[in-house]
Amino acid sequence: MTRIGFKDVLLTVVVTAIVVGGTTGAANAAEFSSGQWSGQAGMRALGLLGYLWLFGTTLPLLLNRVLPTPVFVVTAAAALGYYLTDYPHGPSAVAPAVALFLLASRVRALHAALTAGAVLLADAILAFSLDQTWSLQGTLGILAGTTAVIALGVVVRQRREARHAAQQQARDREAREAEEERLRIAREVHDVVAHSLAMINVQAGVGAHVADRRPEQAKEALLAIKEASRVALTDLRATLAVLRGTGERAPSPSLAGRADLIASVTAAGLKVDVDGDPGELPAPVDVAAYRILQESLTNTVRHADKASEVRISFARNGSRFELEIVDNGTGSVDPGSGQGVRGMRERAEALGGTLSAGPDGAGGYRVRAVLPIEGAV
Repeated sequence: MTRIGFKDVLLTVVVTAIVVGGTTGAANAAEFSSGQWSGQAGMRALGLLGYLWLFGTTLPLLLNRVLPTPVFVVTAAAALGYYLTDYPHGPSAVAPAVALFLLASRVRALHAALTAGAVLLADAILAFSLDQTWSLQGTLGILAGTTAVIALGVVVRQRREARHAAQQQARDREAREAEEERLRIAREVHDVVAHSLAMINVQAGVGAHVADRRPEQAKEALLAIKEASRVALTDLRATLAVLRGTGERAPSPSLAGRADLIASVTAAGLKVDVDGDPGELPAPVDVAAYRILQESLTNTVRHADKASEVRISFARNGSRFELEIVDNGTGSVDPGSGQGVRGMRERAEALGGTLSAGPDGAGGYRVRAVLPIEGAV
């Protein structure tokens, strides 16, 4: 249940001061200097009952946050009842006006309008039954005031809802950006670790196989393992520094450095043929293409059965850059359900491109990426 807050108490105190103080001032202004009540025609002096009535008109405002509709009805009925007595008139209408404003600021405009209309109609019927005067000018004034109060409350509610919506959108945007950054880092870590570990695994196997018979080749394998682990550790430190906010981003990978990538695959025993040249590419396209190439070569080393050769093709087709990697394995294992292919596809789609990966029909495996060049920044 919503509790009565400090703002509710402060509002009630202020309205009570206005109503009680204003009515007391109006009563005092009608007295002679002798202190004897002359009275406005038919009026009597405020007494204990009069003051209790005034307090009873304003105190329901304490519950305006919990019961906005009943509070408006009660304050309006109490204010009308007071005006129908012979006590001095004052600003008692402030209480129902404030209650109506709070109601309109918390519910739909139609709800507030119907509630106010029902209360005004009941007031009119009661005043007519008691033979009270009900002028057209006064009626129009009450309607205009009621409409203005409801309109002001609606404006406040709409501004509050717009502010809350903007705050929610900001939170959603921050959460989306955080998720995108998390996925980006996960892809970077996966690409670095998967490639390096694949190379290390292959070289370790070679070293173990030739350690006794060809120690020089085993030494080369160990040196390749050392280099692969060094590169992996450097990339991981840079990625973790970004994640922790303790360092700048490492230089983005680029196809300009594809020679080292190809050399690591060649050291694993695969022949690599390269067709075409990527040329200058926008940075996002360059990074995505490098990572796609890296993951494709990693999958060839890890999954291609009896593969001895990999063919890499770079091509430009108008405003598109095309990259294709095909191995000559036989009965290659399809890694399509793994994180690697998913990451490659996410990289391509993030740029508005496409990526297809699967058996090439001859036993090998083909990865083909088409990335737009225009508009990439």
